[in-house]
This record gives sequence, structure tokens and C-alpha cells, in this order.
Amino acid sequence: MKKTITVVFLAMIGWINGQENLSYQQPSAEILKLADYQRPPSVSMDSKREWMIFSYRDTYKSLDELNQQEMRLGGLRINPVTNISSSLTYITNLKIKKVKDKEETTVKGLPKVAKIAYTTLSPDEKKLAFTNTTDKGVELWVIDLANATATRLVADQLNANLGMPYLWYKDSKNMLVKTIPQDKPKLIDSSKDLPTGPIVSTSDGKVSQNRTYQDLLKNPQDEINFETLTKADLKKVNLNGDITEEKTADLYAGMSFSPDGKYLMLTTIKKPFSYIVPLSRFPMTTTIYDQAGKSVKTVNEVPLTEIMPKGFSSVRTGKRNMTWRDDQPATLVYAEALDGGDQNKTAEYRDEIFTWEAPFTTAAKSLFRTKQRYSGTEWSNSNYAVISESWYDSRNTKSFLLDLNTGNSRMIEDRNFQDVYNDPGQFFETKNEYGRNVINVKKDKAYLIGEGFTKDGQKPFIDEHDLKSLAKKRLYTAQVSGVKESIIDIMDIEKGEILVRQESATQYPNSYKKNIKTGRIEALTNFENPFASLGKVYKEVIKYKRNDGVDLTGTLYLPAGYDRKSKKEKLPLLIWAYPTEFKDKNTAGMNTQNPNDFTFPSYGSFIYWVTKGYAVLDDAAFPIIGEGKAEPNDTFIPQLLANGKAAIDAVDQLGYIDRKKVAVGGHSYGAFMTANLLTHGDDFTCGVARSGAYNRTLTPFGFQSEQRNYWEVPEVYNTMSPFMHADQMKKPLLLIHGDADNNPGTFTLQTERYFQALKNLGAPVRMVLLPKESHGYAAKESILHTLWEQEQFLDKCLKGK
Repeated sequence: MKKTITVVFLAMIGWINGQENLSYQQPSAEILKLADYQRPPSVSMDSKREWMIFSYRDTYKSLDELNQQEMRLGGLRINPVTNISSSLTYITNLKIKKVKDKEETTVKGLPKVAKIAYTTLSPDEKKLAFTNTTDKGVELWVIDLANATATRLVADQLNANLGMPYLWYKDSKNMLVKTIPQDKPKLIDSSKDLPTGPIVSTSDGKVSQNRTYQDLLKNPQDEINFETLTKADLKKVNLNGDITEEKTADLYAGMSFSPDGKYLMLTTIKKPFSYIVPLSRFPMTTTIYDQAGKSVKTVNEVPLTEIMPKGFSSVRTGKRNMTWRDDQPATLVYAEALDGGDQNKTAEYRDEIFTWEAPFTTAAKSLFRTKQRYSGTEWSNSNYAVISESWYDSRNTKSFLLDLNTGNSRMIEDRNFQDVYNDPGQFFETKNEYGRNVINVKKDKAYLIGEGFTKDGQKPFIDEHDLKSLAKKRLYTAQVSGVKESIIDIMDIEKGEILVRQESATQYPNSYKKNIKTGRIEALTNFENPFASLGKVYKEVIKYKRNDGVDLTGTLYLPAGYDRKSKKEKLPLLIWAYPTEFKDKNTAGMNTQNPNDFTFPSYGSFIYWVTKGYAVLDDAAFPIIGEGKAEPNDTFIPQLLANGKAAIDAVDQLGYIDRKKVAVGGHSYGAFMTANLLTHGDDFTCGVARSGAYNRTLTPFGFQSEQRNYWEVPEVYNTMSPFMHADQMKKPLLLIHGDADNNPGTFTLQTERYFQALKNLGAPVRMVLLPKESHGYAAKESILHTLWEQEQFLDKCLKGK
């Protein structure tokens, strides 16, 4: 029998005093028509661009799905019955088609009630593996693409509690699978047990900077349950479903084959566990095994990492970022800090990059040293590699072209990583002889695909990059009138064939094969617009300036049929935004909005309300800038108010709105923004704040992009916290929060305590707690009710209804 779950909320003062019990509600017909839609499938392709895979998902989850059993351990949320993440959104159907075919093919033999996840093509790209979750557990299935037939290989015994539960062997005929141990002990339910002693944690006096994490281990019983649920056997399964034992039970956190398939790298979690950091910082050991399953070398041992230096560019000591080198048969590549991992220390070089060839009997070789923090290497199918480094405080990123024959390097990128106008793009990649994605180099030429943001609008491009001279040649610029064209991939550069996605405000994104030499274009998908009722809505990207000259943008929506010439009707305005930190005004003012982006009103958007007679400014720019030695948050409040006023002024100057009827809204950090705008300014009438944090003393070791702790800058934390200024709040505020928020820092307690403060101080506030919901809301009932709450609130505040 389906359970009825009630939405519990406390009423906005002036409506009802006290607490109210209310069943789930739905918004008005106009909004419901947009919100209750059928989601088109997502599309993926093989590397040869021969097959297309269509993944169908339900638009929303159900409350029944959220009401499943759940355990929260070490940063995980898992279903202890099915042994898979409780937060997964499942695929409900799969269809395939060859790129050259017109129609999709229905896959035969799929599970009747499919809950599909972890889809992966085999190395030869002739098979598609996936998991299916039943009421009992996780199964392993495979689809033969040639005959479009699905077969179950392993019944409901996979262990997906630590993520991906299987790995293809290089031969495409076998898979390495994590399964539940047969002797798995029963889980401990200590809810009614008397404690045997206190829970004790200690500190050795070393300084650290750990942020607030959710779902941590709390006691010895949690430790036992964590180990029980994450321990798995490793088994080899062939395409006939035959199973052989490979490795006995352990806590396998990572597994990967070398490019040539001759070695297996396994990373296992070790004790002691921690009550203050998640499992990603537990002790781990990485060992290499040969094809016979024999241990070759323990290549890394990472201790418990509870102590970390302050700063976003600080890292732990020891080997890190250890991966297989994509362009060689069996060589590891990793980084080690030269500054003790502490960004606050002065050092000429921060990191050293090493390569280490199998069978690891000789010492690792130094490949490169970086003056900033190492951020990755892209290998190629030639004799080049691109090594990147970055530094958060300066927002700088650099890339170096390394000649692997000579060891010589040349800088090919040096910019602020928030500088989108000078972003060179991403290298076009291809699969090499080992099936690894590498930079495609032909005759010392590589190709870059860029998003193409400019001050004059977005112009995606393809550049030819001569790796000898470093000269660039523009081969193609996407400029289709009234349409946004995104370049997805290069199919054949010599023939001029590329893969693109085209969309407009009213045209749902679809994929096309395009020839940039002839202009010929061929549709690969033909998805219809599920939001046709927005077809006549007016949409425009407006540009305006803040009082200090910073360029700002936002996407303006006006109701269908609104008379923009006479402007006789003055509309209420809704502004949705999210603050972003920058180190300079130039990058803060760069425009990344495109008027031809498809109008997709997700549950988190105010766009729905354009159908109800509101003007909407969506994704309004709210930069927070700290130039030079100043940090952005040093002047957070005045910049926030300046952003809000500039946005209202810009729309008001167009003549469309009644500036006395303006609401602001945001989610997470946007909710924090909303509360501050209402507390410290008079420009907004009311606000909607969803899943936010309002008391920064509860996140004392940093939040968002703030690296300093509370004791360094208490005035910043206190000034920015709307909780500390709750006595100044006089504007109506709608607070919404999932009662199972899993996001670091935005504990549901933040909203509950803020509401209590506002209520007791006489502020007009309403709080809605959504049962079973995390940081992002998932259940259809929750989302429709959230829209109803917002509709009732906004109509009352701005239309007097």
C-alpha cells in the first residue's frame, strides 16, 4: 500500500499562526502544463560515430523511490538492501540506432521494470553493459548492438555501494565484477542498544581546515556497517554468464586495467576510518596485479588525511592523481608536491610529475615540474603531451606543450581560467590503439573545439593548431542565424564532417551531421519541443552596468502577447540569480548567455511564471569581485546590493515593470544571496530562498569560495550571515529546504534555525520542509508542491491575491 507523506511547514505570519498540515499540492494549470512533461531521451554515441544510444528517464522520481531504505555512512547514501546509491536517477528504457538509419530500434529482452545505471560500451564498442536494480539487488546485463538483444549475465548480487561495480577486460569478452560476499554479516541496528561507552575523538594539535561534511561516520557501529556494505569480492564474468573467482573480499575503491590490458590496478580502503572527513580521505593502498592475479607492486599507500593545509591550492603529501598513461602499454603517471602540499609556503616549483613503467622494478622518472598546482595531462597519438597547472588565488591556468622525444616544453596557454573570451577550447580527441582517448595529432597538427564566447556574442569554432610553429588557423565558426550551434565533435576533419547540436529558444536541441566545406547538414535526432506553450514568450539577453562600471547580463522573458511598444501594463518582476566570485572586473563582466539557448524551465526556475503575467530576469549576473589583495567577500553585501539594483534598474528603464513589485529568488548560495538582499536593502519586495545556509559560523572553515576561516576574519563571516541580522528582516520570505539535505554546509538545520529567529523577531516568513528530499529536489510530488508554494507566495506578495 502506498504511503501518504505530508508536507510539513510553518505558516507565514499574517496567513496562519503556528503549524499546518497540508497534503501535496499542484500549481495552476499554466505552470503544471510546463512542469508535468515527458522528458526526451539523452543521446550518446560510440567513438566511430556508427551507433547512437537513446537513454530514457522518467521526468521525476516518485516519493516511493525516495522512501526506500537508506544508510548514510562516510559520505555515502546507499540502500542496504539493493547495495547501490539511494540517490541514483535510473534509465527506464534504452533504444539504439545506427547513425545512417532513420528509426530507433527497440532493444529486445530488457528487464520488464527497468532501473538501469552504469552503462558502458565494451572496448571493441560492439556491446553495451549496464546494471539493473531490482527489489533484491543489482544485476549485470549486456546488449549486443548488432542484434539489439539484452541478456542478463549476473543476478542480483553486484555491490555498487562504492560506485561503478564492473570493468570490461580489454578482450571485450569478460568483465571484472564486484559482488556481495557470501559470508556478509548482518548489519548492526544500534538504535535501541544501550551504549557501552562514550564516543571519543582527539586532536594532536596540528592545524587543519576541514569544511563541514554531511553523512559522516559517527560511532563504532557505523564503522562496522560501512565495512560490511562496502566490502566486495571480485569475480570474472564472461558473456555466457560463467563466473570465476578473482579476488577475495576487500574494500575496493578503484579498479582499472592498464592500456594494454596486462595489469590491473586496485585501490582498497584501509583503517583507521574517520568521523570528521568522508571516505575519499580514508587510508588507501594501491596495488598492481598481473594477468595471473599475482601482486606485482604496491605503488601507493595513502594515510588517513584529516589534516590539510589551508587553501584551495593546497594538497596532501605523497603520490596523488595516479593514473595509467594513455599513450603507453603500462606506465603510471602521478604527481608529488614539492612544497609539502602547502600553498602558503614559498616554493619555486609546486609539483613534480613522474612516470613509472611496469613492472615497476626501476625508479620512477621525472617528467615535468610545475610552478603552480598540477591539474592534469593530455596525451596524444603522437610524440606530444599537454600538461596543465593552475592556481586558485590568482585564477591562473597555464598549459605546456611537451615534446616527449626531447623533453622540451613551450607554453601554449596562460590566462585567468574565468576568462571565457580567451578560452582556446578543448583538443579534439580520438581513440588510440589501446582504446584510450588521446589528442588527435596528424602531421604535427591538432584541432581545438571552442565554445567561442565573445563580447559580441557566442561563436563556437574549430581551430587548427600547428604544434611546430604554435600558429593557429580558424577552420570554422558557427554562425547560424537565429540558432545556437554547438560543436560536439569532429567526425572527419579532412572531409569537413563534424557533429553539432542546434537549438533555439523554441527549438529543442537536436543532433546533426554537418559538412563545414559544403554546408550540407543531416538530422540525426528529431526531438519535439515539450514546452510549446512558451513559443510566443518574448526572450532577450539584456546588457547593463553596475554602479562601478562592471558589465552585467541577464535573460529577460516577457509574457506572450505583452505590448512592448505601448508598455501600458507594468508587470511584476521576478529575478533568479546565483553569486559568483571573481578576481577582476574584466572577467566578471564577460557574457556567457545566448538568446538562442533553448528555453528549458526546470523546477528551479522562475521562467514558469512568465505564463502567469510576470516579467522574469533569469540567470541575472551577480559577480562578487576582489581585486589585488582584496578578497571578494570583503565587500560582499555592498556588491550584492549593487547587483540587485542594477538588474531592477535595467528592466525598469525598458519600461516594462512596476519596480515596487520585484521578487528575488535563488537556490543554495542563491538562497543565501536572497536572504541578504532582503535584509540589507529595500529594492526587493519579497524573496524565495531554497536550500540555503544562513549562519556562516556553522561553516567556520570556509564556504563557497571563501578560504579563510572564521577566526581569521570574523567580521566577514558575521557581516555576511543573514542570521546575525535577523532583527533587520522585514520583508516576506519563503524558505524551502529538503529535510535530508546532503550538501556540505547547507544542513537543513540552517533553515530551521533561521526560521525560528525570524519568527520570534516578528518577520513575515514561511518555511517548507520537503520530506525525503536532498539538496536538489527529485520527487514529482515535492517539485509540484514547491511550484505551488512559490505561486501562492508570489501572487500574494506581488499581486495581492
